[in-house]
Amino acid sequence: MDILGKEYLEKTAKAKARFDELTELVMRPDIISDNRELKKLMKERNSLESIAQCHDDLNELMKNLQGCEDDLTAETDGEMKKLFEEEISSLNEKIAQKVEEIKILLLPKDENDDSNAILEIRSAAGGEESALFALELCRMYSHYAERKGWKVEYIDMSETEIGGVKEATIMLRGKGAFSRMKYESGVHRVQRVPETESQGRIHTSTATVAVLPEVEDVDFEILDKDLRIDTYHSGGAGGQNVNKVETAIRITYLPLNIVVTCQDERSQLKNKEKAFNILKSKLFDYYQEQKMSEYDEARRMLVGRGNRNERIRTYNFPQGRVTDHRTNLSSFDLQGVLGGDIDQFIDAMIVKEREELLQASTNRF
Repeated sequence: MDILGKEYLEKTAKAKARFDELTELVMRPDIISDNRELKKLMKERNSLESIAQCHDDLNELMKNLQGCEDDLTAETDGEMKKLFEEEISSLNEKIAQKVEEIKILLLPKDENDDSNAILEIRSAAGGEESALFALELCRMYSHYAERKGWKVEYIDMSETEIGGVKEATIMLRGKGAFSRMKYESGVHRVQRVPETESQGRIHTSTATVAVLPEVEDVDFEILDKDLRIDTYHSGGAGGQNVNKVETAIRITYLPLNIVVTCQDERSQLKNKEKAFNILKSKLFDYYQEQKMSEYDEARRMLVGRGNRNERIRTYNFPQGRVTDHRTNLSSFDLQGVLGGDIDQFIDAMIVKEREELLQASTNRF
């Protein structure tokens, strides 16, 4: 009997039992009539489905292995013994593969991975060139979202006189948007000759990207006395009607001086709702960072939440190269990357995170 297979059957047994329990619960009339409770239980059930399926698969493989080993012991014919030995070898390989799959499924999960993603893109070092680069990042992420079938909403944007972006807030709506976009948090660097450079010198500029999950339920209270809400005239696209009415909203969370603005909608009420949702996400992120600071050094070294102060990628125009400094992965299709072809960088980060988590898990035991 495969000892490792038996160990991981035991590790997944509790998840399998809970999955079966939830499957029965979500069929009960009193649960079906309670939308909030049903949604909560379905979310938990979905999170356990893959592990429960792997438990069943592994259990079946282990039963087949036990049967073949028993048959081999009882068999006297040489030809049949050889067939049983081959089948046992094949089953052991399948069990090893299934165990590796389970190991990955048992790694710590980010509870926000299924959430929509809120992107905050800001120009940093480099003046107008930085602002122009920030605009290109906005377009890059919009193209990427289109490839993924996500909805793109420009919540707020502050433009420069020559068309760059000082800062922008973008909502990417789609299942699992945050699970991929979270790896884009950090400092993005561009090296190129600006249009305003008369002597052809290469300049280096930077823009920062912060990615937050859109959170629905938070376990902290936001008091009215801690908020200051201002209205003002929208700027930029939207037409004369938008500019005649104070539809834009600015919410300041006074205890932490966190400011959120929204001028995406023509309705002041809708802008207020969107701004408040983004404020909840910012506060959630703030409190998560506070918790992270309490973790041990090994946990903080993991790459799951990008470091916004870290330079993560360089876009080198003279060489047509984009390099991710966390994985040392380079692409020589710069225009393709700016057109939204960034899956290669995100996939490499997911592999890197998985390897580090597996290593940390091994070291614990």
